[in-house]
Amino acid sequence: MSEPAGHPPPDAGVPADFHLAAAAGLTRTPGALVGGEPFAVWRVDPDDETGLDTLLAGAPVGPWRHLARALVARNLAQPVPPATAAGPGVAGEAGPPGSARAPRGAGAQVAVVVPVRNRAAALERLLPALRETTGAALDELVVVDDASDDAGATPAAALRCGARLVTRGHRGGPGAARNSGLAATGAPLVAFVDSDCLPRPGWLEPLLAHLADPLVGIVAPRVVALDLRPDGRVARYEAVRSPLDRGGQPRRVVPGGAVPFVPGAALLARREALGEGFDPSLPGGEDVDLVWRCTGAGWHVRYEPGGEVAHDHRPGLGGLVGRRLAYGRAAPALARRHPGAAPPVTVSPWTLAAYLAVAAGQPAVAGGVIAAATALAARRVRGTLPDPLRSGARLAALGSVASWQAVADTAVRAALPLSLSAAIALPRLRPALAVAAVAPPLAEWHARRPSLGPLAWTALRLADDASYGIGAWYGALRDGRPDLLVRPMPWRLAVLPLRPVPAAAP
Repeated sequence: MSEPAGHPPPDAGVPADFHLAAAAGLTRTPGALVGGEPFAVWRVDPDDETGLDTLLAGAPVGPWRHLARALVARNLAQPVPPATAAGPGVAGEAGPPGSARAPRGAGAQVAVVVPVRNRAAALERLLPALRETTGAALDELVVVDDASDDAGATPAAALRCGARLVTRGHRGGPGAARNSGLAATGAPLVAFVDSDCLPRPGWLEPLLAHLADPLVGIVAPRVVALDLRPDGRVARYEAVRSPLDRGGQPRRVVPGGAVPFVPGAALLARREALGEGFDPSLPGGEDVDLVWRCTGAGWHVRYEPGGEVAHDHRPGLGGLVGRRLAYGRAAPALARRHPGAAPPVTVSPWTLAAYLAVAAGQPAVAGGVIAAATALAARRVRGTLPDPLRSGARLAALGSVASWQAVADTAVRAALPLSLSAAIALPRLRPALAVAAVAPPLAEWHARRPSLGPLAWTALRLADDASYGIGAWYGALRDGRPDLLVRPMPWRLAVLPLRPVPAAAP
């Protein structure tokens, strides 16, 4: 399927009445910022220093709209829409004629599309909640029955709850069902909510607020567990570590970033950003593909955890393993369509070399690798950061420490076949691989403190990671493209201008 037919309007910058919040971990020095996605040292033009200080202090964007866009685009700061609006309309200054706009509050018109198959009881729970939580913004409520075979129970439940029913004659999967609903509606904004979800009060307002920015095409809420006190070990694990839950920090969705995608279980989008919609030919990952096509077309996709939708995880060990295998199998197809977007292996070559040296019992070699990385980083930041040697050492050390979990995860996830082969062939590597297997789960258990013991948590985490890795290798070998699992990373620290292209003066 081609990229979305709609393209965003000319970028007029972040709306003037928005605020910005500095991203966690952002480092500010005179003339530079360190952080963002991609992680880099960002040179700040002297003319932007005052505006940067103003924005990072939390003042309204005001005249610094293009500078604010540069920060938001790189996840150096997050946009904070105004909490209230005087009435229907768009925050900030009006865009050029024909630009994409989103009414806010009472003026919003949202079509809600619910794809479903054989879930009459779930519809009875979801549809009244959708009407209640969406309120005056709800323009259309459409249920797409994807060829249910439950003797008419699912379509009867949809009609009984007052939804408009669209029936598909042949089962096409959630992507095809969502597309049928998209084609059957006409509202300027479309929300997709899966039938096994339950929106929580106030879920929609934070999403609508972001669409006051004409460049934002899709906004996703946080997807949390429906049952906050589940029974069973797998259920308690899924309640705090579901792949649908992208965490508590708002971000711009960036392929390869901290939030590389958002799930299709709950999305709000501009109609023009969706183009042809989801690709039903994909065996999985059709929601990831849509998000990446939108970002590729120039739209911003945002993750906003201030809105929450609960999801019935239906936990069980077989279900957990099966879902992770399916996610892994979809990874090579997505990598083929979107080269370099988010492969399973993304580790700095310096970090990987240092940890491999440690694993091989060569700490001196590891020290030499870190020293070389420090020297190269110092050379790169000379003239941009103060005290380049100290700055280079700090960046190299932070990179090594921050990447240890990524290296360990890779060993038991995407590189699992290689790790097992190495453990069999090279006994001296076994202790290091054992540490790589158990250290990240135990560290995560200590940080999250779930209602689950450390041994059970570690076992389930290993089953989670191994299932995804096996699925990814299966898909890659099936296609004859194991190279799709790896993205080469640069050997040099990037030092980039914050605003690489001229922008209109604020």
